[in-house]
Amino acid sequence: MRVVVQRVTSASVSVGGEMVSCIERGMCVLVGISKEDTEKDALWLAKKLCNLRLWSEGEQSWKKNIGDIGGEILLVSQFTLHGVLKGNKPSFHKAMSSEVSKEFYQGFVCMMRQLHAEDRVKGTRPLFVS
Repeated sequence: MRVVVQRVTSASVSVGGEMVSCIERGMCVLVGISKEDTEKDALWLAKKLCNLRLWSEGEQSWKKNIGDIGGEILLVSQFTLHGVLKGNKPSFHKAMSSEVSKEFYQGFVCMMRQLHAEDRVKGTRPLFVS
């Protein structure tokens, strides 16, 4: 799995001009799933994300994690994180197929909710290019 993590004061995802999910203070996480990823990989990453110390405490930087600040997490499925450039044409052959990755991504969202807080983790519906 490959992720891009951004600490945010707020974040939202819109599709076709319609907001599909939003959060306040916390993390926006783009999630790329590869063909080789397993449930064990997802659990390791979920624990890592919940324990990342991205916030300050007083003058000490990188002291608090998402649970410590009561923050929210917005997970966004992003198969393009496994893109490979071949000349001028991107290839996504390393990304998990859309049929399989939909279920895998939803399982990852559930893991994150169990580890952090059910009402503090939001996932977008997986969007795939067909």
